[in-house]
Amino acid sequence: MASSVILVIGRTGQVAQALAHVGGAQVVCLGRPDADLKQPETLVRALELHQPVAVINAGGFTLVDQAEMEPDEARLLNVDGPAALASACEAAGVPLVHLSTDCVFDGSMPRAYRPDDNTGPICIYGETKLDGERAVADACAQHLIVRVSWIFSQFGHNFVRTMLRLAQTRERLSVVSDQVGCPTYAPALAEALLEMARQAAEPDFSAWGTYHLAGAGETDRASLARHIFAESARHDGPKAEVEGVSTAEYPTPARRPLNARLDMERTTDVFGIQMPDWQDGLAKTVPALIKEIAGA
Repeated sequence: MASSVILVIGRTGQVAQALAHVGGAQVVCLGRPDADLKQPETLVRALELHQPVAVINAGGFTLVDQAEMEPDEARLLNVDGPAALASACEAAGVPLVHLSTDCVFDGSMPRAYRPDDNTGPICIYGETKLDGERAVADACAQHLIVRVSWIFSQFGHNFVRTMLRLAQTRERLSVVSDQVGCPTYAPALAEALLEMARQAAEPDFSAWGTYHLAGAGETDRASLARHIFAESARHDGPKAEVEGVSTAEYPTPARRPLNARLDMERTTDVFGIQMPDWQDGLAKTVPALIKEIAGA
């Protein structure tokens, strides 16, 4: 019987955990040392061992601010590693779904970004992710580059977890109000990625290229924080007052695009995928994290 395994590169990150959670036995998630983006031979071995119908690369250097201090490490994991993985997939004849980010854009667009809009990263993380996109496209003909943003869930490190933890010890928080995006619930994202991988594995699939996946609806960071605490209050969890501030008033090592909205129209047209409203995912995530924090 032919394999139906979808191989995920990454095991401990938020998206990898969500893929394992929703994918069941069909999904195999490998992290170091079994599949190391800094060790190309491990990627080749993983493909030989598992004979997947498709590969999803959920690994990489995702610490946006830290990339400013560790540009070489970010480049190893976001450019060189994906290039090696794409070459291994090309040699094996296996399609590759590679995750990228809204940070490939400069954030100046007045509308949501489409996949074919001009890129212009304003931080090292965004630069390495854009170079990684190009490296993957050059090395593997059967590629889907999927840009995502503002991911949250009960898994891993994310904005919702950070807000709830800060509210345990602080009554008032300053959160930027001029960064706008489409928050994306990781389990819904995982379902969509698996659907894209399954369709890409079909013999007649030919719509290779770049796509966007993002939760329905949009909001700014400060409003998102207020939604988090309103949901938390319903479950007797931690909450805080949120003061909206400008990005200029709250500088970080890495600049982030003020507009992180991603247009999903092409993804819906090609794959038939529609993402749920981000507030639906928030209603599931907050009580799960409150329970976890209480038990910590």
